[in-house]
Amino acid sequence: MPTRTVPSSPAVADDENQSRSVAAVERAMDVLLYFGRTDQPDLGVTEIAGALGLTKAAVHRILTALRSRDLITLDTTTRRYALGHAAVALGRAYLARTDVRAMAAPELAWLSGRTHETATLSLRRGDTRLYADQVVPDQELRLEVSLGIPFPLHAGGSSKAFLAWVPDAELEAYLERHPLEALTDKTIVEPAKLRRDLAAIRKRGYATSLGERQAGAASVAAPVFDHDGHVVAVISVAGPALRFKPAAGAQVVTDLLDAAARISAQLGYQI
Repeated sequence: MPTRTVPSSPAVADDENQSRSVAAVERAMDVLLYFGRTDQPDLGVTEIAGALGLTKAAVHRILTALRSRDLITLDTTTRRYALGHAAVALGRAYLARTDVRAMAAPELAWLSGRTHETATLSLRRGDTRLYADQVVPDQELRLEVSLGIPFPLHAGGSSKAFLAWVPDAELEAYLERHPLEALTDKTIVEPAKLRRDLAAIRKRGYATSLGERQAGAASVAAPVFDHDGHVVAVISVAGPALRFKPAAGAQVVTDLLDAAARISAQLGYQI
């Protein structure tokens, strides 16, 4: 008996077309996102195809479509592609709508749960630093901070985490404007000693404090970077010095740096 080919129903054909369309969009997004991940300023078709496991013909079709929407631009001399102004506009729109406090909130909750200590978020306002949020553990003996109160940038872990990443000229200008006032007997008040401490903080990636801003308190703090590598916030873990020993808590430091890196990644920061 001769074999008969049964045509697909319209519904089946629609599903197949939809699946192909979704797959094409996903491939296009993979190409666009790869431009955001790479360290190179521009890319060639062969490089993209090899990195994503696509054929060069498929990559060329995708790039042509992205160019039509100004998401990708082509240098006609080198035949290499880069992000277009429409992609840059999307990034700027995202950053304009970002709320660091909202981004940090789940990380603060995670840190406090991991360490059973207080996790905080600080923002800089001119030559001062203030707490913008905190998550407090369910412990009878615990540390709570005052939100919205300005503190100097030379005293305490969170403050020093801001100051450690400013350019040298900005640091020197700050020291000229502000005598290093002692908030406790542990506050660093000698400029040379503060410079050495800030250099060490920057080298290891985090700051510590044992009663420098508040007597009896201990903290470890890490910076949050934006897409330009500027410190836009600082997160910390803090607790009573009798119990919390940040210098000895390797896991606390690891967790803190991981949380700061996740927030920084949301802001477009790439190491």
